[in-house]
Formats: sequence, C-alpha cells, structure tokens
Amino acid sequence: MPALVNYGGDDDFYSGGSFYTNSTDLGRLCSISSQVDVYSPRKRARISAPFIFGETEVEQNKQPSIHVLPDECLVEIFKRIPGGRERSSCACVSKHWLMLLTSIRKVEYESSKVVKENIESSSDDIEMISSEEEDGYLTRCLEGKKATDMRLSAVAVGTSGHGGLGKLSIRGISSSCGVTNFGLSAISRGCPSLKVLSLWNVPLVGDEGLSEIAKECHLLEKLDLCQCPLVSNKGLIAIAENCPNLTALSIESCSKIGNEGLQAIGKLCPKLQFISIKDCSLVGDHGVSSLLSSASPVLSKVKLQGLSITDFSLAVIGHYGKSVTNLMLSGLQNVSEKGFWVMGNALGLQKLVSLMITSCCGVTDVSLEAIGKGCLNLKQMCLRRCCFVSGDGLVAFAKSAGSLECLQLEECNRITQSGIIGVLSNCGLKSLTLVKCMGIKDICWGVPLSSPCNSLKSLSIRNCPGFGTVSLAMVGKLCPQLQHIDLSGLGGITDADLLPLLQNCEAGLVKVNLSGCLNLTDEILMSLTSLHGATLELLNLDGCRRITDAILIAVADNCVFLSDLDVSRCAITDVGVAALSHAEQLNLQVLSFSGCSGVSNKSLTFLEKLGKTLVGLNLHQCNSISTQTIDLLMESLWRCDILF
Repeated sequence: MPALVNYGGDDDFYSGGSFYTNSTDLGRLCSISSQVDVYSPRKRARISAPFIFGETEVEQNKQPSIHVLPDECLVEIFKRIPGGRERSSCACVSKHWLMLLTSIRKVEYESSKVVKENIESSSDDIEMISSEEEDGYLTRCLEGKKATDMRLSAVAVGTSGHGGLGKLSIRGISSSCGVTNFGLSAISRGCPSLKVLSLWNVPLVGDEGLSEIAKECHLLEKLDLCQCPLVSNKGLIAIAENCPNLTALSIESCSKIGNEGLQAIGKLCPKLQFISIKDCSLVGDHGVSSLLSSASPVLSKVKLQGLSITDFSLAVIGHYGKSVTNLMLSGLQNVSEKGFWVMGNALGLQKLVSLMITSCCGVTDVSLEAIGKGCLNLKQMCLRRCCFVSGDGLVAFAKSAGSLECLQLEECNRITQSGIIGVLSNCGLKSLTLVKCMGIKDICWGVPLSSPCNSLKSLSIRNCPGFGTVSLAMVGKLCPQLQHIDLSGLGGITDADLLPLLQNCEAGLVKVNLSGCLNLTDEILMSLTSLHGATLELLNLDGCRRITDAILIAVADNCVFLSDLDVSRCAITDVGVAALSHAEQLNLQVLSFSGCSGVSNKSLTFLEKLGKTLVGLNLHQCNSISTQTIDLLMESLWRCDILF
C-alpha cells in the first residue's frame, strides 16, 4: 500500500546514501551476519532470525511491528484479505483485531466485489475475483453465559466464509454481561444473509441493535422477540421499513412495543404470514385492528395472548381475517360474549381450520354456537379453561360446525356426560380429547343411544376421575371404529370397566395408553393382546403396578407388529424379559423397563438379543442392574440409545 510503504514496484529498497547513518549500526549489522542473509545493496534483506540491533529495552521496543499501525491502516489491510478463513485466522490474533474485523461491513471486503479488467483490446482474458456464495444456511445458538458480544463478534467473522449465517438464536440471562447492541451490530455488518433472528431475555439490547439488523439484513424473514424491555416501536418500525420479506413476527413480554410498531408491520410487510403477540401491555385495540385490517393477504396464523384488547378487535378479526387458517386466543379478559359472537357472525373466517381458545370468559354457549355457524371449514377446536361452556352449548356447536374433525376440551368443568354423548351422536368427529373435565359423572343413560359414530378413530380421556364403567361402555357402543385409546390417569377403572370398550372396537386397536391405571391386572391385558394383538403397535402400561411377567409372555405370543412397549414401574422380572426375547416375530424399537427392580444383571443376554432391533432402551432406576452390565450393553448395543 503506497500509504504505508513508499515502494515503487522495482527492486530498489532504498536509493542514495548509506542505510545506516553511523558506524555503530554497521558494526551491529556485521555482528549478526551469521543470522541474516544479506543480498546486494540494491536488493531487499531476507530475514531468517530475530532482527535485534540492541540490548536495551528501549531499542527492542523500536522493532518493526504491524501492531504499531493505526486502526485505519489495519482496517484497510483486513478489507483486502482474500477469504473468510484467512479473516477468521486474523480474528484469533487478539481481541483488538476481532473488534476491527467486526467493524467492516460485508460488502466492503475486496473479495466480495467482482472486478473485471481488460488486459488488451485483442485479448479475451478477464481477471475476475468472484464473490463468495453465501446462501445463509448456517445456524448458531448462544445460550446463557455463552451469549456475549465477544461470541457474537466471533460468529460474525467466522461464518462469513462458510456459507453465511442464516439463523441466529440468542437465549440470554438477566445480567450486566450479556449481549448488547454492539454484538447485534457486529452480526448486522458481517451477516447480511441473516434470515431468522430470535432474541430471548436480552435486557441490554434495544432499538439501536435492532435498527442495525434492519439496516443491513434485508433478507430477514422471521423475527422472535421475547423479554426485550429496551426494544420499542422505533426498533419494530425500522424492521418494517427495511425488511419487506418478513413472514413471521413473534413478540412476547416486550413492555415498550405498542400499537405504532404493529401498525407499521401491517402496512409495510406484504408477505407476513404469522403474527404472535403475548403479554405486551401497550398493545391494544388500535394496534391489533390496524394490523389485521391492513395486513397482507397471506396472513394465515394469528396468536393473541394476554392482551388488553376488547370486543372491537375480535370484530375486526371476524371481518378482515379472510385468509386466517389458524387462530389462537388466550387470556383475553376484556373480551365479552358479544365479541366472540360478532367474530363468528361476521362471516369473514371462512378459511379458518384450527381454533384454540384458552381462559376467555367471553366464550359461552351462545358465542360458541355462533362461531360454529360462521366458521364453515373449521376442523380442529380446542377449548381450555372456558368455564361458561356447558354440554348444551357444545352440542349446538357440534351440530353447526359440520366440518369438525378434532375436538379437545381441557378443564371445562360444566361439560357433562350427556354433552359428550350428544357431540358423538351429532357430528363426524375423528378425534376426541378430554383432559381434567371434572363435570363428567358416571351416570346411566336413560334414553336409547342414537346411531354409532363410525368416524371416531382416536379417543383420549386423561385425568377425568368421573369417567368410569358406564361412560366407557357407552363410548364403546357409540364408537366401534376406535384405533387409538388413551386412558392415562384413570386410576379408578378396573378390568370390568375396560372390557366392554375393548370388545366393541371392531377395527382393531393400534395405540393403547393405559399409564396410571393402577387397578388393571394381567387378565384384562391378556384380553387386549388376544383381541387386538394383530394390529397393536404401541402399548403403554407405565405405573400399572399389578401387571406381571404374564403380559410380556402374552405380548411375545400375540403382538406381531408391536414397536413401542412401556412396562415401567410394573412387576416385571428377568423371567418376563427372557420370554420377550424369545419371541420369533417381535420387532420392538422402543422398550422401557424404568423402575422395574425385578430386572437384574441376569437379563443381560436377553436385552442384547432384544437390542438387535431397538433404537431406544429405558433402564432408568433399575436398581438391580449394575453399572458394569450397563457398560456391556452400551458396548454391544452401540446403535441403541440407552437411558439409565
């Protein structure tokens, strides 16, 4: 570089006069001639050893060094380094060099520019420095104490020559040494290929850092902000103005983001497909309504949780959400029955396929029926902790929602047995899930049951203590085509309660989960394997403490296609493991004996035989198996993931 060395390009290193001005320097030069190859006076000196001219510390500090160059010169040198690997090597020299490298924007490197120069008019040769291909396929995740500015700077430099950074996730900690605007600025300058950015719990990152990302990373498609107290509308507006490719935006617990930022996103991001806003106190009706009314025509997924919006916002959703297919509403305490009623009757949610409503007191029988009538293509419905929905409202909803296939009810305690029977009798459900619905009581049905629900394939009843003998028998008669059954947590049911259900499943059960059913015995499980062994693929008996080795013998004899078996905390011993290993047609892939103290070192050979097909083996808390046996198993079953 002419600015650094006055060198004209020929072989003259220095012209005119002696290089050393006094005889002392010449003497010193002669004294080290054995260490230095000296060429002719008009050639450069080739140094092969330390070039030290004096013994004093002052003279030693005068030795030539690149470290004495000003930062401006170093930056110019770094810009001319040919590739990412070489720049990474320079970054390893010192923290100072790393900081200088992160100050250079990607487009400022000479290696990223295409240079064309015609050597002669008659020549077709073109000198070209090709740009590095950076598609942005690399992913980096910094968590906890590793989330610092220094590591972000290293990522910015290190990924530039290896395909470019495409996805960055930062999971910080609430401390004074975490990621700041400086680290995010380094990423923006070094990684213009960034497409996905996730910032969780980064209290020191504010609008400045996010604005730098917006300024340089125009390819950004997904942005996730969680617990970023310094990010405000200003940072979000910068993203909206500079990132037209944004397709997904998630904002959670950002106390300074409000209506203005959402309004800018709605107007300036025509490709937005997904929006999620949770626990943002400044977001109200104006922000949500502006976002939905001016949002892109491809906005299909909307999640609103813990916001202070009112009926007005739900009315806007019902009117303008013409492209919305998935809608989640949670903790909307200021929305009344009228808001949900208007949302359904506005008839704008014609494409809605999945609706999830949690902890919204405005959901009542009346509003639920309106939603069923207005959302003609609704296939999946989930209601959680909606305390004002009763069995009558549920039946009215099921009748009006003609396309409904999956229904999930959790902690809806006004739902009764008659409501469940009514739903099964009046719609073509394929899947029904009941979780902690305490209003269901085992009461005899006084009227004849209607036609069977042949469409229901999956039934999950978890932790509903009132669901007993009568209810199971009714479900069995109504739903003869069941293939998946999950009765986990029904500790009160017995063999006699379950048998009618098993006998009425004409299609053959494929997946059965009976974990936590403490009163079931070998007798009912042997009936299960006898009736459905030809189709059974998954059997979970975790915590069925009365189940013994007899069930493993039955499984070995009857279950040809079983691939996942869990007998954790059952009365299983080495005898059962041996019987299971001798099955000729069994092809288990996942096997769990967790908490089975009866399984000991004697099962080593049997487990090795079973392990030929296993990909997962759970021996956690099998206290009768020694660590030496575990080591032998891990050595022989090296393809199997063993938990111990």
